[in-house]
Amino acid sequence: MKQITGAEALMRALQNEGVKTIFGYPGGAIMPTFDALYDYTRGDNKVFNHILVRHEQAAAHAAEGFSRVSGEVGVCIVTSGPGATNTLTGIADAMIDSTPIVVIAGQVGTEALGTDAFQEVDFVGMTQPITKWSYQIRRPEDISWAVSRAFYIARSGRPGPVVLDFPKSAQVQKCGWRPVKVTSVRSYEPYPHIQDDHVAAAASLINRAERPLALVGHGVELGGAQEELRQFLEKADIPAARTMLGLSALPTDHPLNMGMLGMHGNLAPNVLTQKADVIIAIGMRFSDRDTGRLDTYAKQAKIIHLDIDNVEIDKVVKTDVSVVGDCKVSLPAITRLLNKNSHREWIESFRPYWDEERRRVIEPAIHPTEGPLLMGEVVNVVAEASHGEAVLVNDVGQNQLFSCRYFHYRRKLSVVTSGGLGTMGFGLPAAVGATFGAPDRTICLFTGDGSFQMSIQELGTIMEQQAPVKVILLNNNYLGNVRQWQDMFFNKRKSFTRMLNPDYRTIADGYAINYGVAITRDDLKREVERMLTTPGPFILECAVKEEDNVLPMTPPGKSVDEMLLEVNL
Repeated sequence: MKQITGAEALMRALQNEGVKTIFGYPGGAIMPTFDALYDYTRGDNKVFNHILVRHEQAAAHAAEGFSRVSGEVGVCIVTSGPGATNTLTGIADAMIDSTPIVVIAGQVGTEALGTDAFQEVDFVGMTQPITKWSYQIRRPEDISWAVSRAFYIARSGRPGPVVLDFPKSAQVQKCGWRPVKVTSVRSYEPYPHIQDDHVAAAASLINRAERPLALVGHGVELGGAQEELRQFLEKADIPAARTMLGLSALPTDHPLNMGMLGMHGNLAPNVLTQKADVIIAIGMRFSDRDTGRLDTYAKQAKIIHLDIDNVEIDKVVKTDVSVVGDCKVSLPAITRLLNKNSHREWIESFRPYWDEERRRVIEPAIHPTEGPLLMGEVVNVVAEASHGEAVLVNDVGQNQLFSCRYFHYRRKLSVVTSGGLGTMGFGLPAAVGATFGAPDRTICLFTGDGSFQMSIQELGTIMEQQAPVKVILLNNNYLGNVRQWQDMFFNKRKSFTRMLNPDYRTIADGYAINYGVAITRDDLKREVERMLTTPGPFILECAVKEEDNVLPMTPPGKSVDEMLLEVNL
């Protein structure tokens, strides 16, 4: 058998997994791998497209963005020490949002392990709590198996991140190459067997329900069960609310879509959570941002929880019936046992709350007639101009909340956001990754002046790749979400939330990226049209009201239905 280096074996193993796109940043301990990568990214036999990011955290976030819109495993390669530790935030973000990525990090040679060698850190030890699997490849003979196992674990069951720590010695030593395909792991059951009696119990509860409500989470998108969800809802005529990560699992205009759950979600589903007699939670984990006070949450309802991860059952909310398994399988199993039903009166009961929110919050937010631009109106103009076909990427803060509330979704896998970890700086690199994961779609990134500057160096990646990210920069000269909380709960003591910002036009010019600015409403419509019709990347800076507030809002410590529609500050 021909002998090849471990670095070459890694290239073959990645090719064997169908990898086409890699995000990375070279350095000393991973240099043999990047040397092998050279021949796989050039010429007629090109296998991989390598995207050079400007910071290793961005490599992880870009891999996340790629995965979230493509449904594939994202891949990034970085060096040891600070190169590896810079990815920790992205790995943790992927873990809590169940995003499948594989992070390959260089490491000092095995002979130097444990000596505090230059750029040595215990990366396996650091990442074990925030990965599905973390493994150090010490022998080149183990590469084929380790890579296949990593991809199998990352993409199967409840997806998540996997780390491979790759000592330099294993990269340069030689081995014979034999492809390996891992299809099972002892003691790991990614797709639990669905229990028929639990399915029957769930169907029985739903058939008897007078006021059922479905809570749709990210698991529906991860499981590719969007059509199964639609059939389930339509057969039993069940209204549905979506979590932030589950927003595009159901089109915005579907008649059974009742809006977004949570602290800044819509009034109707939050209030009527407290009036439903049966709640069916599908691929969601009852985050504190969705439930509010647990001691008052949906005490009147029977709870049915569908999830692929048994750990989530009863972790937060006590369930009456649990169906553990892949929702692409469990939803049809339940649907087959459902009666064709109608809940017209129950569904109509959502309307008065929607009308009130529309009158008091939505219309003033998206159709103001005077004053400075509002964030909601900017989102609405972009959403209408893109006809619900674009992918929404956002950062964290008011830009995230406004854009999730007012963007429109017609297609699945259309929301890329940092939900569980809430990572500022996520948006720009995730949007870059999304352009490679869904090259046929328009990628709209909504970001704030705070988040944008946390990863602004990735404009260099956009410049080099001509990644067609449409950046909508909502500039209010504040860390807006923190400022809102300071005004509402900290006696208006604005402690270090005012931002002194750079000239973004000059920055865009420096990176040779198309730029526009919107100050008036006429500017906004004209510049959004120019942004969406200009090939390649574009930065649209919108000068928005400095002290705009995201409403409705369930204040911390309140019940999910105790939403504020206005604040008097």
